[in-house]
Amino acid sequence: MQKIIAKDLLSIKAVFFRPDQPFTWASGIKSPVYTDNRLTLTAPEVRDHVENGLAKLVKEHYPEAEVLMGTSTAGIAHAAIVGHILNMPMGYVRSSAKDHGRGNRIEGRLEKGQKVVVVEDLISTGGSVIEVVEALREEGAEVLGVVSIFTYGMQKGLDRLAAASVKNVSLTCFDAVAEVAAEEGYIDASDVARLIKFRNNPQDESWMEK
Repeated sequence: MQKIIAKDLLSIKAVFFRPDQPFTWASGIKSPVYTDNRLTLTAPEVRDHVENGLAKLVKEHYPEAEVLMGTSTAGIAHAAIVGHILNMPMGYVRSSAKDHGRGNRIEGRLEKGQKVVVVEDLISTGGSVIEVVEALREEGAEVLGVVSIFTYGMQKGLDRLAAASVKNVSLTCFDAVAEVAAEEGYIDASDVARLIKFRNNPQDESWMEK
């Protein structure tokens, strides 16, 4: 599945490698990769692979799940589609509580003690999805874990998820997509080691040296 999803993401440029012309993240880090999994929603064949893949992950890794909760905003559509496939209720968690109405942060019905799986599109350092998990726990939910489309596998993210006792299962990962990108001719095979060096330590810009 990792390679199928990797090929899909590359084909629609949801994951796009440009090691010789790095992108600049908001943090100022120079990155050889651009990721926008929202593009999967506008590519029906890829979307079908992604949503059925996420549904399979939920069934395999979290068979006791009762509710799906999407992250705002990227995970909402995926949670809705996967919820439809699995015939499960879904909702989503706002980045912050509303400043009007009932002041909800969690949208959709959630009962205390319910077993929840969070649906996320992308995990890098893990900060945003951990905030979602903590918000759900504060409301009394039992968060079984997370399913996501893509993860960078950065050590900082792995450490933060472990510290917060959050399990994540992804359809594909940075290493797999880099490998497929070389196999399919999107990048030179010699670029893979540079990309992995970036993934290991994004702050170290020596990966840019050929």
